[in-house]
Amino acid sequence: MTLRVLAPVAGKVLALKDVPDPVFSEAIVGPGIAVDPAGAEVSEVRAPVAGTIMKFHPHAFVLVADGGRGVLVHLGLDTVQLGGEGFTLHAQEKDKVEAGQLLVTWSPEQVAAGGRSPVTPVIALEGTAESLTQAVQPGDSVSAGDELFSWA
Repeated sequence: MTLRVLAPVAGKVLALKDVPDPVFSEAIVGPGIAVDPAGAEVSEVRAPVAGTIMKFHPHAFVLVADGGRGVLVHLGLDTVQLGGEGFTLHAQEKDKVEAGQLLVTWSPEQVAAGGRSPVTPVIALEGTAESLTQAVQPGDSVSAGDELFSWA
């Protein structure tokens, strides 16, 4: 079964290799794509897939879709250092959510003003590059809810 993975935030698409963090750019945690919401004063973060929230931190979360595939969304780089400041959670761990459901509100502009990157990697955990088909290309603009890639 193919899983459609949607953009959790609006912004400009980046190739994973262009994310300024080797854990993501070298696909150590898995393949995927990133969205740069730079300049957004407030950004609503939407669930990229329907599933269960397995891990939920202000700066990152993992959703497990039916069939057991996990999708990691990491809101900005080095944002764990913020200790949740500037992030508002609208769900909690173990919640079942629908694709497109509001999960977090945050300020990419505030993250950038603090010297951190607001780039948001979206990762197919335990996926392979061959199992993903990109629906967008680097440089494209997306809205939250637009398809980023399908995962076969």
